[in-house]
Amino acid sequence: MRLRALLDTDALGLRLLGGEDELDRTVRGVMTTDLRDPSRYLSGGELVLTGLAWRRDADDSEPFVRILAQAGVAALAAGEAELGAVPDDLVAACVRHRLPLFAVHESVAFATITEHVVRQVSGERAGDLAAVVDRHRRMMTSGPTGGGPDVVLDLLGSDLDLRAWVLSPTGRLIAGPKIAGPGMPADLSAELAAEHLAAVRTGRRGPHRVTLGPATYSLFPIRSSGRAAQGSRDVRETVLSDWLLAVEADAGDWPAERLDLLQGVTQLISVERDRRDAARTVRRRLAQEVLELVQSGAAPAEIAARLRVAAPVLLPGLGAAPHWQVVVARVEWAGSDVEAGPVAQSLLEEILVDPLATGPEPSDRIAVAHTGDEAIALVPLPAVSAEHDGSEAGILADTLLETVRDPLSAGLDEDGQVTLGVSAAVHSAEGLRGALEEARHARRVAAARPGRVCAAGHQELASHVLLLPFVPDDVRRAFTARLLDPLRDYDRRHRAELIPTLEAFLDCDGSWTRCAARLHLHVNTLRYRVGRIEQLTSRDLSRLEDKLDFFLALRMS
Repeated sequence: MRLRALLDTDALGLRLLGGEDELDRTVRGVMTTDLRDPSRYLSGGELVLTGLAWRRDADDSEPFVRILAQAGVAALAAGEAELGAVPDDLVAACVRHRLPLFAVHESVAFATITEHVVRQVSGERAGDLAAVVDRHRRMMTSGPTGGGPDVVLDLLGSDLDLRAWVLSPTGRLIAGPKIAGPGMPADLSAELAAEHLAAVRTGRRGPHRVTLGPATYSLFPIRSSGRAAQGSRDVRETVLSDWLLAVEADAGDWPAERLDLLQGVTQLISVERDRRDAARTVRRRLAQEVLELVQSGAAPAEIAARLRVAAPVLLPGLGAAPHWQVVVARVEWAGSDVEAGPVAQSLLEEILVDPLATGPEPSDRIAVAHTGDEAIALVPLPAVSAEHDGSEAGILADTLLETVRDPLSAGLDEDGQVTLGVSAAVHSAEGLRGALEEARHARRVAAARPGRVCAAGHQELASHVLLLPFVPDDVRRAFTARLLDPLRDYDRRHRAELIPTLEAFLDCDGSWTRCAARLHLHVNTLRYRVGRIEQLTSRDLSRLEDKLDFFLALRMS
């Protein structure tokens, strides 16, 4: 807004004392101060309001006005409530430094002027930014030269002083402002994503406001423009795939114009989301073709030919044929007919991106198909060196979900579950069918575990862990109760620690010396405890069969 507009507003009660030739200056903000030197808080373009408490005598006016002029403020407004009139020495100093000076009538509160200026300036900034965003929308929709969402976030920072970030539903940083200081810490982004997903599951309309530490954030959903136009029948169809815009500000007291502007920004960023989904079409089709060949029992030579087509797309510039891993994911909702395959596909594409990577580009190395309610990823790995067989290379199930478990659990709420299975790495087409079955078996092992988000890897399929999840619950309960309940009851009555002793004894392969050392017991004390276990259960821990029964009971309990 212009200084001239302030004089045209009767409610402000301003009277011009000097600087009539400077009334076309632009006001970009407002500040109230009675500091003798407020320069550290000035950035230029402000209307400075002062009650003159800094002035002790006439000599104070000159240095005060000089500081304001050097900081580039737009004008000074002095209140008349304290001294009854603005001192002549202040008027003279403002004339010397060509700084417009207003007198504020004692009946007008500084808060009234501040509210008026902020409202006007914010409205004008929003209008200016809306025009810029509109131009950028046309640039982004016409081709990839628009600069992506980072440019839009920089506009929010420079024009509205808003720091904002685009996050995936797992909390991965997709885009952030380049000119607004350091990026967002990974733990904070994951927490914001969890808060957003939890709020979405309640059905509340955005933006969702949350306070974490000293800062308040407003969270806006970014939906695919196609889904936004069609409408979603069930929030569970999109809650695990939609991006979000996290703005470091409290939108609770924003005017409708600013809220509308931010909604426009989310629609603009959704263009980038749609472009990323379109770019995944080729990779998804490659994965689907390979999957159909593998499941139909096609000849290895035919599968290998299709893999040779896929490899340059997923790992461009790679000289040797890669190794491959298969990851199977399933999303299940209790009592719902939500089509789970596409949900699992989008989610798996996100989970398999390196959590430390930023932007959508790292997903260009992942090919995910879906069949029925499960999604299947074909993950290329650079060929390992000759001294390795590939079994330790690539994705590990126990680390796959570490950074995304909390956000996903919030989105799943009490009625959803995500389970993943990971195969070993294979180096040829002949191994893909086995890798697929291996990943599916591992996913079923994960599904039998407690928790909303679980994964299992191929390493677990060679042991008893593969079998235990498929034992019926009533059989598990009866078996463990028969062996362990007598020991638990005895421990409750006597604090004898028989269960911990049994676990340690089996873990030490029945070695009296090693077990006693681990438990910090005398060997005779250990022998007494083991004897008590055998007496209470009518079992003999020197027999392999009884050791195995105890081992399985502990694992199933």
